[in-house]
This record gives sequence, C-alpha cells and structure tokens, in this order.
Amino acid sequence: MFLQKAWRTAAFGVYGFTQFTKSGFIEHSKKFKEEDMQIQMEGKNCIVTGANSGIGYATAEGLASRGATVYMVCRNKERGEAAQSQIQSNTGNPNIHLEICDLSSVKDIRTFVSHFSSNDKPIHVLVNNAGILENNRVITPEGLELSFAVNVAGTYTMTELLVPLLEKASPGARVITVSSGGMYTSPLTKDLQFSESNFDGSMQYARNKRLQVALTEKWAENYSNKGIGFYSMHPGWAETPGVAKSLPGFSEKLQGKLRTKEEGADTVIWLALQPKEKLVSGSFYFDRAEAPKHLLFSGTAGSHSNIDSIIKDIRSLCSFSS
Repeated sequence: MFLQKAWRTAAFGVYGFTQFTKSGFIEHSKKFKEEDMQIQMEGKNCIVTGANSGIGYATAEGLASRGATVYMVCRNKERGEAAQSQIQSNTGNPNIHLEICDLSSVKDIRTFVSHFSSNDKPIHVLVNNAGILENNRVITPEGLELSFAVNVAGTYTMTELLVPLLEKASPGARVITVSSGGMYTSPLTKDLQFSESNFDGSMQYARNKRLQVALTEKWAENYSNKGIGFYSMHPGWAETPGVAKSLPGFSEKLQGKLRTKEEGADTVIWLALQPKEKLVSGSFYFDRAEAPKHLLFSGTAGSHSNIDSIIKDIRSLCSFSS
C-alpha cells in the first residue's frame, strides 16, 4: 500500500510537470480548433459556482462574452458584486446576475435552488467550479468537514436539485464539474470526512476530486435518458488566488510556470460550447480532449466500484430522502 501510494505521487509529479503547467497548455493548444470557441450562446442560461475569482471568474466571463445569461453563485456579496460589474464592463453583456449562496451549506444551497426554481427557467449549463483546499480540520455548522462540504456535498446537492431545470434544456443541457489532477493520487474512499487523526488537507482535496469524477460517471449513467450530459475536467495547474492561499509553497516553486486562469477555464468553456454529439457523457476532459481517469499502475480504477454505497452515505449526510 505504501509503495503504491509513493508510486502514485511520483507518477503524478512527473506527469503533472510535463502536462499540467503552462508549457503543457501551449503544446496541447497546437491541436486546438479556433472554430470550436466561436459558437455563440445567446438565450442560454448558465450557472457558475465560485464565480468571483480564478477559474470561476474566467469561466463566467468567457460564457458572458459569447452572449450567455450567466448566474454567478458566490458566497461573498461584496466580491461577487465587484466581479459581476467587471464582467459586465468587459463583455458588454448586461445579463450577468449575482446569486449569494454559501456553498459549504446544504441548507443554503437548498434555499438558493428553491428560489431559483420558482422562475422555472431552463438551465443549459451548470458549472460546478466552487472548491476549497483547507489545510486544517474545520467543521461546518451542519457537522461536515469543510472541504467535503464544499467539494462534494455542495456539488452533489446543487447538481441533484437542479436536474429538473437542466432537463428543461434537454437534449443539450450539461453539467461540467471542475475536478483536479490531484485526484490521480487517490483512490475512491468511504472515509468521506477524513476521520483519521492526522488530518491532511491536500489528501482530502485529492479524495474529494476523485469522488467528483466518480459521481460524474454515475450521473451520466443515472440520467442517460434525461438529455443531460455530465462531464468532469481538469484545468491544469493554474495561478489562482485559491492556489496561492492553499498551496503557497507549490505556487512559489512553480512561479512563472503556472497557467493563467483563462487557460485553466479554457476546457470548461469548450465543454459548454460543443455540440453534445462531440462529447462523451461521464468522461473526464483535459485540454479539450478526453483524458484518462487513472494513471498506469496507480491502483485507483477498482475503487470506483464503491460509488453506490458512497452515494448512499452522501445522501444521508446531505439529508436526501432515500
């Protein structure tokens, strides 16, 4: 087990440095097709969580610049309003709306969805971008470990509750979940809230991100008849406020080698724009192409067989009826 974990970490480091940095994006972009990003989105409703900074901001701005009506779901009203105003100014698109919601709170998400659903608007694109890497064990008022609350419970609750509105936009509706290459270092685990005594924020984040990929597979299977596509993706290693705060050593070590937030958001926007026939629901994407969900000899593939029992636990923690 120790050797396998060491191999996963080493393989991830080598793979990441060659693929996930800015130089990887430049190399991969040689295969990009310009016309893929020239599709317009007038009349499309898009929800982006964690949209006031980093990849979420770049995603919201990219969708807005193509004419989409964008709903920015943010926790902080002041920062959200500043981002909203900036995007409206940069894109000339007035249809940018701010929704205040604490994405670490299942109750808050339920309230937001209930309020949003009252307008009965179809959702064409849901981008589950909000994420956190918390280095200390923090428990939310709802009794959830904070990283799990945002990355998993929040993502799960938001997606499940918005399925009816996504279905209204079928057959081209889609859910795009922003995962991380860190998931390559962890198999799926049933220890959702990291009950081990020595809390490791980076490891918990990797576990959360692995779970997002497995959830995407399951959603694609469960809702295959709803006209909704489910995709997870990896933005590469981008220079964002979240990375600088959570991983200062990593950020400093790779200074000048990290992607911009726009490069990190590129595949999210690409996934939002492409015709559904071009995409494979349940798949994991990186730099506008399907990517492997497991590194060679990492021993993570078999762990996905636990997803059904893990979802039962998530539903229980998030107070979903069985």
